[in-house]
Amino acid sequence: MKRTPLYEEHIRLGGKMVPFAGWEMPVQYSGVIAEHVNVRERVGLFDVSHMGEIWVTGSDAEQALEYLTCNRVAALVDGKAQYSAILNESGGVIDDIIVYRFSPERFLLCVNASNADADFAWLTQHNPTTATITNASADYGQIAVQGPKAIDLLAPLVKSVDLRAVKPFHFIEAELLGTSMIFARTGYTGEDGCEIFVKSERVVDLWRLLLEHGESYGALPCGLGARDSLRLEAAYPLHGHELGTDISALESGLGWIVKLDKGDFIGRAALLAEKERGVARKLIGFVLDDAGIARQGDPVVDPSSQREIGIVTSGTKTPTVQKALGMALVSSDHAATDARIAVSVRGRAIQGRIVPLPFYKRTKV
Repeated sequence: MKRTPLYEEHIRLGGKMVPFAGWEMPVQYSGVIAEHVNVRERVGLFDVSHMGEIWVTGSDAEQALEYLTCNRVAALVDGKAQYSAILNESGGVIDDIIVYRFSPERFLLCVNASNADADFAWLTQHNPTTATITNASADYGQIAVQGPKAIDLLAPLVKSVDLRAVKPFHFIEAELLGTSMIFARTGYTGEDGCEIFVKSERVVDLWRLLLEHGESYGALPCGLGARDSLRLEAAYPLHGHELGTDISALESGLGWIVKLDKGDFIGRAALLAEKERGVARKLIGFVLDDAGIARQGDPVVDPSSQREIGIVTSGTKTPTVQKALGMALVSSDHAATDARIAVSVRGRAIQGRIVPLPFYKRTKV
């Protein structure tokens, strides 16, 4: 089991440690609900140092990424980030990623913790160019600062630039604590904030600074539990749940980042064929009207015919929406908004209905 550089800090702060994607990570400190609410109302700090970092560099870097990922990398400019995915030949999702462009010859990929080594191997094996692909995951730690007060907390610390001027899905390199860090206006909570990339040996220093300075902003350390309930309310997919190698990018709701007209990329032919014949399954959101909570793997049933039409990919009762809700992969002919469904929970049919996604969207000031 791997540990991030912040492991001892989590223990010191009373974090409850659990295994996650091969790492020992805090699932909560003060409680999942309290941490979730604090991120929605104030600001939370997350250790996301388990995430992977892969550099793609060289004169062919953009060309390589156009083939290796499904979004249009050529649309990026320096300082901009892009949500994308690495697909297999059948159009399934190997991983969803964020691509950061530093220059035409220098791109950083942020990949999921459990997939970092496999992603690196896949990218290296399928790279059709002379671009250099480097797994730098051990070199970096990451801290996510999320919530409506996140930028208020960070802006006074980052004196060399105006962090408030950095737009969502953009990033800057700036100095803090005497070292260069990457401040990306990205996140996985549905709130405003930053994800900060910092050299591994300085993660503890940054964590302590943010906790100390963040006290006046109501900052709390937060664990995986709150991160999951926050992302579910925002309807962000999670690999191994909504995303997988056996779920096509079109089925899992990633059609908006699949640029079929950009030229060849891995999975394109399969997705073109799927689009032509019609996508068989669709990712939907649902709320339950009866008492009970749906979990991943629970069957979804058509109440009128009692026929199984899909499967729950994520589900819980969330603190902000305060409803039992979830996402599911269902037959496309049963995916209409407001359609009635039932979820079989331990053999009991719980009635519900399909609703638009996301469940929660922050109010922008």
